[in-house]
Amino acid sequence: MRFCVVELAGQSGPMLAVQRDGGVVTLDAPATLRGALDRYGDAGLIQLGSEASGPCLPFEKVTRWLPPVPDPRSFRDFYAFEQHVKTCRTKRGQDMIPEWYEFPVFYFSNAGSLRGHQEPVKRPASTQTLDFELEVGCVIGKQVQDVSGDAAEDAIFGYLVLNDLSARDLQRQEMKCMLGPAKGKDFATAIGPWVVTKDELADKRVGPGRYDLTMVARKNGKELSRGNFKDVTHDFTKMIERASRDVTLFPGDLIGSGTVGTGCILELGPETTGGWLEPGDTVELEIDCLGTLTTPIV
Repeated sequence: MRFCVVELAGQSGPMLAVQRDGGVVTLDAPATLRGALDRYGDAGLIQLGSEASGPCLPFEKVTRWLPPVPDPRSFRDFYAFEQHVKTCRTKRGQDMIPEWYEFPVFYFSNAGSLRGHQEPVKRPASTQTLDFELEVGCVIGKQVQDVSGDAAEDAIFGYLVLNDLSARDLQRQEMKCMLGPAKGKDFATAIGPWVVTKDELADKRVGPGRYDLTMVARKNGKELSRGNFKDVTHDFTKMIERASRDVTLFPGDLIGSGTVGTGCILELGPETTGGWLEPGDTVELEIDCLGTLTTPIV
């Protein structure tokens, strides 16, 4: 099942909906995934979506795609693909550190700056090196703490496409101070267009918290990057185990995988990608089964 939050022509305000047959069916539920999970629980929300019997409205009726979880209590972004980490460290003249292999690391991103599918993102005035990052995101479906293995996977409600937009010059400056990234990621993260429940990915599952999903990035219609989520070093069960240690995760919390190998301009090099992102550019991130997330830069 695919849950989204949309605004529709002729209706006021956002509505939670399920994607079905080339359109959406709205639900009589809170207008965010977090609110609906809080009210119904993960199993109850899936049942509500499966029983939705309203009219299927064509995508043309959608006037705005909002982030499915615009208000997570927390947003952790991990650093889980070895190829990305190794390439970026090599570009900085650094070797891999053994601690990276011992446990998945993350930073807290801005849970208040999420953007939806097709929603424009303004390039920060203070950056000249704006980048995209091609990631898988997961949404927590139930309250958990200190979980691992099957319990960690059971905590996942579903998955989505995530674009961790990055101001590389700001990131580079602040990380010299041994903190961050923070301001370099503060302004916007795009997610969507919907959250796909994990049961829909069963035939793509290759292990706990790991799926055979091709991941593609395009800039202005030109393919720049192609990877696969199955190559992740620290799968989502390990990420959730780390995130939930001594801490409660709540329904609607958002977790990012980190960038797939070759999934950003920093890795590929601006000289091979037509430069950093500029106003007028459009980024499309496509992941098997999860859809395509489009972000215009303004």
